[in-house]
Amino acid sequence: MPDSRLASILCLDDFETAARRHLPRPVFGYVAGAVESNRSYRDNREAFDDYRFLPRVLIDISRRSTQTTLFGQTHSVPFGIAPMGIEALYAYRGDLVLARTAAHAKLPMIMSGSSLIRLEDVAADSPGTWFQAYLPGDPAQIEALIARVAAAGFQTLVITVDTPVSANRENNVRTGFSTPLRPSLRLAWDGLSHPRWLFGTFLRTIVQHGMPHFENNYATRGAPILSSRVARDFAARGHLNWAHFARIREIWKGRLVIKGVLAPDDARLACDHGAQGIIVSNHGGRQLDGAVAPLRVLASVVAACPGVPVMMDSGVRRGTDVLKALALGARFVFVGRPFAYAAAIAGEAGVAHAIDLLTQEVSRDMAMLGINTLDELSAERHLLAQGQPRPV
Repeated sequence: MPDSRLASILCLDDFETAARRHLPRPVFGYVAGAVESNRSYRDNREAFDDYRFLPRVLIDISRRSTQTTLFGQTHSVPFGIAPMGIEALYAYRGDLVLARTAAHAKLPMIMSGSSLIRLEDVAADSPGTWFQAYLPGDPAQIEALIARVAAAGFQTLVITVDTPVSANRENNVRTGFSTPLRPSLRLAWDGLSHPRWLFGTFLRTIVQHGMPHFENNYATRGAPILSSRVARDFAARGHLNWAHFARIREIWKGRLVIKGVLAPDDARLACDHGAQGIIVSNHGGRQLDGAVAPLRVLASVVAACPGVPVMMDSGVRRGTDVLKALALGARFVFVGRPFAYAAAIAGEAGVAHAIDLLTQEVSRDMAMLGINTLDELSAERHLLAQGQPRPV
């Protein structure tokens, strides 16, 4: 039976509107918020407007397919689910919801290291899931975490490298969000005034699984998500360098992807140190405010790393966004916040609806462009940069 909560959801942006009503103020603020003045967050979307399509007409597009191949595996669509922290706080068993739905739809989901469900549980439930790690500051802790991920059975490890220090997320402070959350009268009211989230997500989790903890930042369990006394352990990472990445390449036997690269020179270094894939990303505008939008440097990163799949996240909301990124050289794109909102308001049905909406857009836009396969896309044939002369 169709979920009535999804009847008015016609595009990915509609999930944010619904989630704003559903989630308590600090929880929604964590997902929606970026950093400082939100310049990078806004530019991630605006960058797509700098390109226009040049469609071709009277082409038989009845045989078109949204399938693509990444790392030798065929996926039904050219997009996947980006890693998002504390997913189980805003969606009941959120990491499992995302992983299961992604597996059913035959697309990859990247589990965040800042998650509240044990990575072993997700790997056992959905073996094709990728795992994203934030590196601890101590080499012994790094090796212990990598060993744990390998023992769980993950085949693809994503190392995020754009978090040398904690970002200035003053927007989180303004909405009352912290990790752990600190009990207060305001926090209690935020929960009570959103009963569907309170009973359907938070209290349901506590009753059935106990107080959620940060489970996967280290090889051992971390802080609880709600506490008046316990502090979360943010390991100093300022000293980490390419030697640590090289050591991970030595001990990790699976596929190794690096996430958070924007500079072409860093992309070359990543390839030189054994990265088998690159995700061009500015962390959804959540780290350095004013960092360049990934779409603006995508083509230069692709040129710097021939033969290595380059992927992208940050700001993708439409099928046209997906196709613009692919035309500029991305092999794949990842989408974050909209899938988080979808899981929050309607669980697996919400995520499946989000995947279906974006898939339909990609397919329809391919038809409008006059292509049958994604390999036909190219910037030269199908894109015009703003200000570029029109073809004669």
